Amino acid sequence: MRHRLESFLTGSLMMLLFATTAQSQPLVYEQENTGSRYALKRFTAPEKLPVVHELPDALEGVSSFRGWKRRRNEIGSLIQHYGIGTKPTVKSSQVKARMEGDSMLVVDVKVGKKTLTLRSHIRYPETGQPPYALMIGTDMIALPRQLFDNRPIATMTFHSAQVNDYKQFGKHHDRGEHAFDRLYPKLKDNGAYSEWAWGMSRLIDGLQQLGPEATKIDTHRIGVTGCSYAGKMALYCGAFDERIALTIAQEPGGGGAAAWRTSYESKQNVENLDKTDYHWFLESQKENFHGDSVYRLPYDQHELCAMVCPRALLLLGNPDYVWLADSSMNVSAQAAHKVWERFGIGDRMSWDIVGGHGHCQLPAGQYPIVQSFINRFLLEGKP
Repeated sequence: MRHRLESFLTGSLMMLLFATTAQSQPLVYEQENTGSRYALKRFTAPEKLPVVHELPDALEGVSSFRGWKRRRNEIGSLIQHYGIGTKPTVKSSQVKARMEGDSMLVVDVKVGKKTLTLRSHIRYPETGQPPYALMIGTDMIALPRQLFDNRPIATMTFHSAQVNDYKQFGKHHDRGEHAFDRLYPKLKDNGAYSEWAWGMSRLIDGLQQLGPEATKIDTHRIGVTGCSYAGKMALYCGAFDERIALTIAQEPGGGGAAAWRTSYESKQNVENLDKTDYHWFLESQKENFHGDSVYRLPYDQHELCAMVCPRALLLLGNPDYVWLADSSMNVSAQAAHKVWERFGIGDRMSWDIVGGHGHCQLPAGQYPIVQSFINRFLLEGKP
């Protein structure tokens, strides 16, 4: 199940394809959220929301690219209110960044009298000249090292436990006991994905504040990637921060790119809204939208994907693992892609679903499409 992979060739033909496509829309932004003034202030009670069986129209009310800024923030507001919890805004004066040694980025975020500290080691390439493009892994980069080695790309890990020490396995703190919760006690009911997206944005704040002279990083060429639960994390981070130029969500599963409605209708045992980890989401999401109530959800995951537009998004799937709900992700990706197409930049978003390999183990057959997105959106055609 592949989305026009034959079009995503390497080398000069690949670059020619991109160069001849309409590229009038920005590739990345200087601000975390350029349309924050459009955030919704009022919300309908869940039981009064209309029943909608089809995927909601991501482009509802949009007649121009300028209108997309408003619509994107409406979608983001709905996802936060009904799905993951609030991603709080942070003023630049609340962030203090420094480098420890040559490669350790340290970011202190102060809210009231409380401070949360994020630390991440930057691994610099042995080729090229700074400032470098940067790929940030959500907890790790599952993509093979050979996609980055001997290329002018720095890498870094966002350690989610520094924000919210929830773990999929083993002991962890509960809601209200995390570092994030000490800063924002009124948001203790948040799901982890809003908190992790907040943490990723604070790292980018730090990179911007220090500048390329200190960090050796070009903040116009930042990518995020992760796999499985961290693939979801990468997708939420990319959707909610417009300073991220490239998002690669690898096998993100349900709650990531897979449409909740389509997964609910599946006859297979897939991760759907009733069967996911509710440390990741607002517990009220399940209370309000379980079972047939999913059709009252005023958005779906294709709209989370669409929030990345006009920036670049690549979704990678693995149908051998039924739980990942990749059939639903395929439906969702097709619906999301229409947003990029609407603005003449359909080549900035794609998806590739290929089996025959282990979970989070990118097969050689997917290297070309990943390399093509890295080439264009992080390296601007550099070898």
